Amino acid sequence: MEPERKRSGSTLKKGRKRRLIPSKVVGAAEATRSHWDLEERQQPVAKKARLSTVLFAENCEVTHGQLCELLKYAVLGKSSFPKPSWCQLFHQNHLKNVVVFILQGLSQLHFYKFYLEFGFLRKAFKHKFRMPPPSSDFLADIIGLQKKQIIGNLPKAMEGSLPFASSKVSINLQKDPIIQKYGSKKVGLTRCLLTKEEMKTYHFPLQGFLDCENFVPTKCNGSVTDNSPLFGLDCEMCLTSKGRELTRISLVAEGGGCVMDELVKPDNKIVDYLTSFSGITKKILNPVTTKLKDVQRRLKILLPPDAVLVGHSLDLDLRALKMIHPYVIDTSLLYVREQGRRFKLKFLAKAILGKDIQCPDRLGHDATEDARTTLELARYFLKYGPKKIAELNLEALFSYQESQEPRNTAEGVQRLNTSVLECLDSVGQKLLFLTQEADASALSSSKNCQTIKCLSNKEVLEQARVEIPLFPFSIMQFSFEPFSPNLTEEMNKRIKIKWTEMSTVYAGPFNKNCNLSALKRLFKSFGPVQLMTLVLETHQVQRPVTELTLDCDTLVNELEQDSENRGTIYLSGVSETFKEHLLQHCSIFLGLEAMILPKDLKSGKQKGYCFLRFKTFGSAQRALNILTGKDWKLRGRHALTPRHLHAWLRGLPRESRLPGVRVIPPPSEQEAWQMLNVDHPKIAAWHWGRKIEKLYHNLCPGTLCLILLPGTRSTHGSLSGLGLMGIKDEEESTIPQTCVCESAHHLPGVIS
Repeated sequence: MEPERKRSGSTLKKGRKRRLIPSKVVGAAEATRSHWDLEERQQPVAKKARLSTVLFAENCEVTHGQLCELLKYAVLGKSSFPKPSWCQLFHQNHLKNVVVFILQGLSQLHFYKFYLEFGFLRKAFKHKFRMPPPSSDFLADIIGLQKKQIIGNLPKAMEGSLPFASSKVSINLQKDPIIQKYGSKKVGLTRCLLTKEEMKTYHFPLQGFLDCENFVPTKCNGSVTDNSPLFGLDCEMCLTSKGRELTRISLVAEGGGCVMDELVKPDNKIVDYLTSFSGITKKILNPVTTKLKDVQRRLKILLPPDAVLVGHSLDLDLRALKMIHPYVIDTSLLYVREQGRRFKLKFLAKAILGKDIQCPDRLGHDATEDARTTLELARYFLKYGPKKIAELNLEALFSYQESQEPRNTAEGVQRLNTSVLECLDSVGQKLLFLTQEADASALSSSKNCQTIKCLSNKEVLEQARVEIPLFPFSIMQFSFEPFSPNLTEEMNKRIKIKWTEMSTVYAGPFNKNCNLSALKRLFKSFGPVQLMTLVLETHQVQRPVTELTLDCDTLVNELEQDSENRGTIYLSGVSETFKEHLLQHCSIFLGLEAMILPKDLKSGKQKGYCFLRFKTFGSAQRALNILTGKDWKLRGRHALTPRHLHAWLRGLPRESRLPGVRVIPPPSEQEAWQMLNVDHPKIAAWHWGRKIEKLYHNLCPGTLCLILLPGTRSTHGSLSGLGLMGIKDEEESTIPQTCVCESAHHLPGVIS
């Protein structure tokens, strides 16, 4: 959408911390951004915009801010914005238009509940990713709109720096999010701890969750009181071939003394030291011999049974440590902000404590300084109470600080808080927004936005056919009636049971004296086995037959046809030398983009299976024929489970039931569907999938298209969102025929 200048190399956009974790089940892609740049330089002369096969998002989750990164880059390109940190958009200047579909009220759960009905969406969009539950204004988040704050008459002390605690702005304290959460009176330490439900919501590592199976508990299981000791914790990470890994840990006691400050050598090859944020360089880390397991052992010794850890975005630190700790205070959540946003540690240090940290003249962050700062922030909160914090009006202070920051360029479009609307305005373009009359959004009243309000979803669709060709950037918002909490909970439970049963195989008959170890070795030759139970009376090999698995064969076939799986193959029986062997013969595996090699987190050994991802289905099919042939002798098939689905199912508590037990849908489910003033959900999913398909086919080639199911958030719980994206005509135009293979054992679940 803008002429693209000559590339000078690609760098991963660095941020202090991201709320995304590398996948523990399928590993991270053995491909880096340097490979992407090499690939782009090797493109033929006839260029067209396209997305890389590999999404670099950790744990397959993309935040709303990262979505905004992509949309701004799509509008202006690298001359004004850094490349998105989680994906690669090749030849942005050949992009024709951007079209965003928002299916308000739907989530990742809805997509997989009605997976068969969403036929077009799953086949047309190769790139899928998970999203966190939405804030109160999802649209404003992905567009980058900053909420306007009424600052009032701020004191002169704010000129040049933020005040310590002297701001007297006329505000309604009862509306302050800190007062709403904690009340106005002082609170004790235990009130500031995150509850188990909050830790689950904010992705803290917890026992019983599949992505934390091999995490080490700190053994702190004592009774916590308001007098329990506080410890400030901060970790720095680098980027390795497997994602983010620990390079430094600092632990500060409540008195301010540093009780642990260690450099740590990652287990995997480092591809980016993230020096500007971590302060770590190759020279610094080369002589280090301390490993993650050494740090874990020391922490278990140092921390008393009732220790409370304090940090800023502490979930990331604990995941980098691969440790589980039950008592935490997260200052990014303690100092509550509106709409689920969070204040940066640097801002809180200046606004609350009056101190400057993370100064630009230093090389990277000082982990000890950051750990000590989080500790001081927690103690300040406990000493002065929520009312004192609310009186500071942190939102107003933050807005004031933002307004005082100098622009980086004459046009000011490179500022991180620039919205998509401002990007479009800078090149003389407007945004089209189609929505229902009842759906209010800050975008509706924004300048440089052509808003058309409709009476129904049908009218939104009709207007879209006429208006989209006239605008370079369009957003269509469809609204769907949310399901009741009871129905949503039942859907959640049933889909977890369904995936478990699909991953279960009954085999027999066996006698009582059969060798279980030999049986397990046999089954493991097809893929990882989570659980094996001897069932003597079974006389065949099959999956369990229940009302939830009646469509199992159809679903497996459709999963194989899913566009995200078409270029990916699953191989079992690979050795530890497989990677080197494959790279030695890479010339016969054309189009290979990623190698995903899972490892056992306890032993560090390769798990014996892997995923290979190719640019096209044809390349994947050729590779599969070679690798399962007489020379390589591996077992394999086309992949069935997308990586984002692995991550989602792995994070859910396991659901199980006895073999053969039939579960009848409760009357409430049928009644709820009958009471909704819409079609039956299955019919509605199929109906709207077809309508979006027709509209998609009318888009011009080279259009970046995103389908966003934002997820839901309510007092009854939250559901993760799902994003699908692609560029029209970037992929092969034909849908390949189903490849019939036997093993589907890499689906998450159990073998009984």
